[in-house]
Amino acid sequence: MTLLRYATLVTGAVAIPLTFLAWFWSDEPHVVRSAAYGGSIAAANALAAYGTVLWAQRRRTNVFVGAIVGGMLTRMALVLGAVIVGLGALDLRRVPMVIALLGYFALFLALELKILPRSVPSEAAQ
Repeated sequence: MTLLRYATLVTGAVAIPLTFLAWFWSDEPHVVRSAAYGGSIAAANALAAYGTVLWAQRRRTNVFVGAIVGGMLTRMALVLGAVIVGLGALDLRRVPMVIALLGYFALFLALELKILPRSVPSEAAQ
């Protein structure tokens, strides 16, 4: 699966539920804004992870491992920074943001585990 197709899937997975959330909880804009922020962080994290794997999968093993581990550490630091900014400077609500962040993170992890084995070329095919 290409990165553009994966990005479309991830964006739809975030946008559709948040649209319903905004429709049902229109009287609580802080809840919707906080959930949208958490979902956006999770989506950006998922796209960065998938892009890193696509870039690294055809490289040598040590480059692959370095890209995955380095990318993971970088993404963890960026997610932590985004959460701190969201809770501090943007004054978002903790519970909706954390629920959206963790829920979408788990969804995108399951999606990645389902999709990635199909996109990795097998040794027999090479």
